[in-house]
Amino acid sequence: MIDIDITMPIQIVNILILIVIMNAVLYRPVRNILEARRQKLAELADDADNFKKNAQRQLEDFDRKMQDARATAKAKFDEARGEAQAAGAEELAKVRKEADGVKAEQMAQVSSQFDTARQQLQGQVDDFAGEMASKILGRAL
Repeated sequence: MIDIDITMPIQIVNILILIVIMNAVLYRPVRNILEARRQKLAELADDADNFKKNAQRQLEDFDRKMQDARATAKAKFDEARGEAQAAGAEELAKVRKEADGVKAEQMAQVSSQFDTARQQLQGQVDDFAGEMASKILGRAL
């Protein structure tokens, strides 16, 4: 059974002193360490958020610059292609003109050779006709 005597208030005072001493020696430093840790974690989380936002912003800047560079490169490529096509068209026109000139020259040569051959054959037509008639008739004309 519990007897209430002088030892009980002494034990109560003893427990209170022990609570004060434990609070000063153990609980308060642990609470301070836990609070410092919580603040450090909050700072690290803020720093991580800032780094993440900064990285996202730099990535967006990089993407924008890449799009600008691609657009510039495409414009220059299209311009160079247009110039190359124009130069190619000019060169092709020049080659066609030369080919047409050579073709006309060769056609003129063929035509003159044809005319020469026709004149030679026209001169020989009477001889051929006579020979054919002699062969058909079987006698000389």
